[in-house]
Amino acid sequence: MNEPGIAALLAASEATWPAARIIELPGWRIRDGAGGGQRVSAASATTGRPAIAAMEAAQAALGQVPLVMIRPGEEALDTALAARGYEIRDPVMFYAGRVEDLATIPPPLSVFEVPWPPMRVQEEIWEQGGVGRARLAVMDRAGGAKCTILGRVREHPAGTAFVAAGGEIAMLHALEVAPHLRRAGTAANIMRGAALWARSQGVGWLAVAVTEANRAARALYSSLCMRPCGGYHYRGKVPAPGESGG
Repeated sequence: MNEPGIAALLAASEATWPAARIIELPGWRIRDGAGGGQRVSAASATTGRPAIAAMEAAQAALGQVPLVMIRPGEEALDTALAARGYEIRDPVMFYAGRVEDLATIPPPLSVFEVPWPPMRVQEEIWEQGGVGRARLAVMDRAGGAKCTILGRVREHPAGTAFVAAGGEIAMLHALEVAPHLRRAGTAANIMRGAALWARSQGVGWLAVAVTEANRAARALYSSLCMRPCGGYHYRGKVPAPGESGG
């Protein structure tokens, strides 16, 4: 089984973390994020030299400050946006691992599968980590097989994550561990629990998207023998005084 390529990872990410609405324009795919963060609000090009002004107008109509996802091979668009004052935002890397390697049994009572919707205690953990109602709405929109994972430490709820299947790839999103219960192996146990769920769905790979700056998360994924598999970055327009976006 070959390691998933960047195109498959991007497709799985979009399927499992969907925008509220997609608007197709000549040269562009515009995402209405409904406040759910960069990934569901970024536009992406569908041709080599799309009209930037058209994207900006569409984003403005949605109340969003223009933001573009730059994928491998889009160097010309990256250069054009930079010339218009767009700044690089949050370079992202995908990590992926074989489910068969990750699906080891965590300690008893440390991890539980919670079918959607999540329990209130999971929502509280997410809220502590900045994952609010708009991002929970993103999870709710995911249309395929999906599940949440609850991690426990000494019989206390300690962490949570969302996992959903997109083809041969299960993507894990929104992994959060309560600050006072970190460094107890909860994140690794949640990853193993997610892999067990993915195996039950017949999925071969578990993947995550993580910012390059998040060294702690990258170290965790490497420790689980997940490998970097390419990535992307954003270019964002600097808002004018008084301008805001969704």
